[in-house]
Amino acid sequence: MRLFLPFSDSERGSARWPFFAALVLGAAFAWGLSRRGSASLLDLSAAERPIAPRSDLTAIERNNIDIFKRVSPSVVFIKTTAFVRQNYWSRNVFEIPEGQGSGFVWDDTGTLVTNAHVVTGAIDKRGNARVQLAEGTKPYEAAVVGYDPDKDIAVLRIDAPKSLLHPIPVGTSRDLEVGQIVYAIGNPFGFDHTLTTGIISALDREIRAPSPGPNVPGRLIQGVIQTDAAINPGNSGGPLLDSSGRLIGMNAQIFSPAGSSAGIGFAIPVDTINRIVPQILRGRSTRIGMGIGVISEQLTRSAGMKGVLFRYVSPGSGAERAGLRPTEVTEDGSVQVGDLIVAVDGTPIESPDDLTRILDRHEAGDRVTVTVERDGRRKDVSVTLKPLE
Repeated sequence: MRLFLPFSDSERGSARWPFFAALVLGAAFAWGLSRRGSASLLDLSAAERPIAPRSDLTAIERNNIDIFKRVSPSVVFIKTTAFVRQNYWSRNVFEIPEGQGSGFVWDDTGTLVTNAHVVTGAIDKRGNARVQLAEGTKPYEAAVVGYDPDKDIAVLRIDAPKSLLHPIPVGTSRDLEVGQIVYAIGNPFGFDHTLTTGIISALDREIRAPSPGPNVPGRLIQGVIQTDAAINPGNSGGPLLDSSGRLIGMNAQIFSPAGSSAGIGFAIPVDTINRIVPQILRGRSTRIGMGIGVISEQLTRSAGMKGVLFRYVSPGSGAERAGLRPTEVTEDGSVQVGDLIVAVDGTPIESPDDLTRILDRHEAGDRVTVTVERDGRRKDVSVTLKPLE
């Protein structure tokens, strides 16, 4: 029987050197092949490609460029912050980012217009808004002049030189047609002054303003423009323009399961903006109504009724002067049903949204005929619409 004993140090050394020699030779051979292969791929005469001549820009392209150059100086980038107290006992207050969006210059006094939801942090959380103009790098502190949450419109004011303020040209939304070319300029995802194009996809859409609180639906905004121009987070408050570069709407919302553009965007019509902004600047209420606090559609329908019930009547309102009766809860906890609004000016009313649609067509001082069901009978009363506080 043969025994295999461990190598001595000298034996181990003499047995390993052929292996290492073969390894080195193989590596050198492979390196040589790779160098030969890569050298065969080189082209020592390589140079830049000649530039092909460009044909003339199309009329559409020239108009796109012209609109962007003319109108983009009117578009601003808005960032808001909120103040929060992180440590109650130390009273330390910290400023944190709240949101961002777009806006546009309304006049040369520093008036800016944007969506109310863009500056919510500056309104509700005692924060502030900073505005970046197209020209220059200095951000300006903006004061909130006022806002209409039901129309999602806010007015800001900055102290900037007139030379940097370029009021946007204002058009009308009254004569728009489906299929018109439109342009959106804004700051999607923080990329400032981005231009996108599309068409008007539909008119007279309805969207809801952002909810004013938990379990409280936002009011309907009517006459909204639908467009397939790419609108993304950060475009809110920016202008929607026609092919003449005039303001025809303010981009406000998108419909998207993913949270980015899916080709369905909505803009508040400029005729609404042009009516609301002067009211905000004058410090007047932008809402008019009968002066009632409506009960939710769900509760009304659960009681087996179609129409609008209301839980209070404001003192001095048109509803109080007309003698409208609210639904009340008595001392023993029972519900005493009041007037049920079923029509206004002959138009049937089945929900609070129906009532909003009709009242939004009117101005303060208008009189409407309200049909109510009272004690099983229908009764017509005349109500004068007034500004709401």
